[in-house]
Amino acid sequence: MILFRQALTYILAAVTLTAGPSLAEPQEVVPQKILSTDMAMTIAQGALEKCRADGYRITIAIIDSSNILKVFIRDDGSGIVSVDLSRRKAFTALAFRRTSAEQLQIWRAAAPPVYIPADGAVGAGGVPIKSKDDVIGAIGVSGAPGGDKDEACADAGIAKVASKLK
Repeated sequence: MILFRQALTYILAAVTLTAGPSLAEPQEVVPQKILSTDMAMTIAQGALEKCRADGYRITIAIIDSSNILKVFIRDDGSGIVSVDLSRRKAFTALAFRRTSAEQLQIWRAAAPPVYIPADGAVGAGGVPIKSKDDVIGAIGVSGAPGGDKDEACADAGIAKVASKLK
């Protein structure tokens, strides 16, 4: 049995090496769009302005396509829970390439057993930041009295740079 496993391992390794690109051949450089710090700050400022105009104190997390935090703002008077929630909403939007509200609907519609985070853990307010079809980051907003209001603030922030994302 041990010899069979070893032989199978060698066969799989040989198939993998012959099926993939040669390691001796140089690979092409892959161009990648990135979310600049200036753009992330403009988006955050736009979201903050919209929520403040509506009377909400919120927290904003903006991450890049590698899930690295680019901008984080916790407005005066925002709740402590919104700190983690804004980050989770941004991650959900990035990971699934759609708003966190859309992803929550998909989870709810799926047949069990599907892990569905509690509504408080991930709700509306996470929006992917797209340049054409490429997701270059995501914004998560938390703290308004309802995820739909969080998402409206996130959308307002993205709208500030919409012309540059085309």
